[in-house]
Amino acid sequence: MENKENNLMEKIISLAKRRGFIFQGSEIYGGFSGFFDYAHYGLALQNNIKNSWWKKFVDSRRDMFGMNSSIILNPNVWKASGHVAGFSDPTEDGKQFNVMFRTEVGAGEEATLSYLRPETAQGMFVNFKNTVDAFHPKLPFGMAQIGKAFRNEIAPRDFIFRQREFEQMEIEYFVRPDDWEKYFEYFRDEMLEWMESVGLDMGKVHELEVPDGDRAHYSKRTIDFEFDYPFGRKELFGLAYRGSFDLNNHKLEYQDEESGEKITPHVIEPSFGVDRAILAVLLSAYNEDDPERPFLKFKPSIAPVICAVSPLLKNKPELVEKAEEVFGKLKAEFGRVVWDDNGNIGKRYRRQDEIGTPWCVVIDFDTLGEKGDELKDTVTVRDRDTGEQERLHKDKLVEYIKAKM
Repeated sequence: MENKENNLMEKIISLAKRRGFIFQGSEIYGGFSGFFDYAHYGLALQNNIKNSWWKKFVDSRRDMFGMNSSIILNPNVWKASGHVAGFSDPTEDGKQFNVMFRTEVGAGEEATLSYLRPETAQGMFVNFKNTVDAFHPKLPFGMAQIGKAFRNEIAPRDFIFRQREFEQMEIEYFVRPDDWEKYFEYFRDEMLEWMESVGLDMGKVHELEVPDGDRAHYSKRTIDFEFDYPFGRKELFGLAYRGSFDLNNHKLEYQDEESGEKITPHVIEPSFGVDRAILAVLLSAYNEDDPERPFLKFKPSIAPVICAVSPLLKNKPELVEKAEEVFGKLKAEFGRVVWDDNGNIGKRYRRQDEIGTPWCVVIDFDTLGEKGDELKDTVTVRDRDTGEQERLHKDKLVEYIKAKM
């Protein structure tokens, strides 16, 4: 079983490079451990996942406020949050190693020691008062952020699972102290719903109630959502009840504008790792029921490419012209549409299958047809999952794809 699972990771890593999803960082210089680059299709997948998250947790709500805070914060932020004193991992000789990346701000002897942020959360907490003053929200309300974080991991490993530079999607949701359990359960359900919506194999998702002693120093309750990766069951996302730990440390409170009541809200924190989500989505989508035709079974909503358009033969100007017309209309409507005339049609299908493209549209000689011919202006639409093909009038393609999505 272990060899089979290791083989699966090798296949995913190979596909990710071969089809332009993810490259090793600085590869031409031998790479750099813990750093990866998202190529064209990987970036598209990443953006689609982030956009899906933002739509669900921010744009569709009236109680959530977006934030994009600085990567480098005043070093006193990390002292107040406890990161300077306690954000450490043990090394092999038993010593504690603080995993925050150090940097200097300013020049020469006047330079100030600071850090690349190890989490996005503190950038939201330090803007709590600014957000309240600017938007006058009623409790409960939340702040949401997608952004990079940096940890000088002693042993980065397992492809993009554990990196030194990674991306987080986080929410800090502020509630009245007596309401925390209600909103903890609410976000638990919301997180599971979103996981399913982006195509995670929910049979591989498990909840772990983190016991006392294993939780982060700020957490009064934490659920880890774990995923069955090929290298073991590991943390995917987290849901933490942070209490009033952070607002207390930053000496922040909330005043109700109507009643004048002053309270320190408690915080529910749904936290999502973008890179771990991408790896879990790739593993969930990978299908090789037919070893001769492996493909990525992405949901159309997050697939990097919605459809590929091809002329049957690229050396026939009349086919290319008609294909260009179809391509232009689909590109204008969906954006995520590619032109593919490289190799024979079978090779194009196999390539698009590995990219995860749900539909391939081919313009052939029947499309040109004669006036009155019932096949004139029809195209071949080939389905990724089944390999089946059907003829469809070119003017019905947009409607067809929208219905399928």
